[in-house]
Amino acid sequence: MANLAIETQALTKSYGDNLALRELTLQIPEGEVFGLLGHNGAGKTTTVNLLTTLLTPSGGSARVAGHDIVREADAARARIGYLPENVAFYDHLSTLENLRFFAHLSGMRRPEARITEVLTYLEFDHNRDRRVGTFSKGMRQRVGIAQAILHRPQVLFLDEPTSGLDPEGVRQLRDIIIALNRDLGITIFMNTHLLAEVTMTCTSIGIMRNGVLAYHDSLDATLQAFPGGSSLEDIYLHIRDEVAA
Repeated sequence: MANLAIETQALTKSYGDNLALRELTLQIPEGEVFGLLGHNGAGKTTTVNLLTTLLTPSGGSARVAGHDIVREADAARARIGYLPENVAFYDHLSTLENLRFFAHLSGMRRPEARITEVLTYLEFDHNRDRRVGTFSKGMRQRVGIAQAILHRPQVLFLDEPTSGLDPEGVRQLRDIIIALNRDLGITIFMNTHLLAEVTMTCTSIGIMRNGVLAYHDSLDATLQAFPGGSSLEDIYLHIRDEVAA
C-alpha cells in the first residue's frame, strides 16, 4: 500500500452545539489529486482548516505528511502548502516583494533563486516586478500558488481554487494543478463545487453532507459503479440524496 499523505481518524469539529465535522475517517495516498465535493456548509472548508492546522479539532486525530496536526503542528505546517479561496497579498508590493516576504516567514533566508525557479515554472516571471494590486483574479491565484509551493510542500491544499475565475483562468489553473501533481509529485487536496473540474483534474473524490463524509472512492471506480452513462452530476446528486434519505 502506498504511503499516506493524509490520514484522519474520527476527526471532529464543533462550535458549541453546532457540529461542523463529524468523525471524519479518511485516507489519501501520496500522489493523489483528491477532490472534496459538497454543498455550502457541508464541512469542506472546516476540513481543510483542520488539516492545515488553522483550527484545532474537538475530537479525533489527523496526520498530514506523517505528522500529527496537533502534537507536531510545526512539522506538519512545514510540509503543507495552502491556497485559500480569496488570496490575501500586499497590493502595493510587487510579485517579487510579496513572495520574498512570505518566503522569509517560512524561514527561507535567501529565497531569490527559488522565487525565480517557481515563477519560471509557472510561466509568470515576466510579472515579477508588477504590483499585485493591478492583477486579475487569475493572476493573483498564480501568485498564490507560487507562494504555496515556494518551500517545496509535500501536500497542497486548495480551497475552491477556481472560484471567480473566467473560463480561461479555470483552464490555466487546471493545467497548473495537473502539472504540480505530475511533475513535482505533490499530493493535492482540493475543495470544489465544480463537478466538471473534478472529472478533468482529480484521481479520487469524496462527497460531504452536513459534516459527514458520505462517499470516498477513486474517480474511475465511481464512474464505473454507476453504469448507463451517468454524469458525475447525476452520481453526486444520487449519493447526496441517498445519504439524506
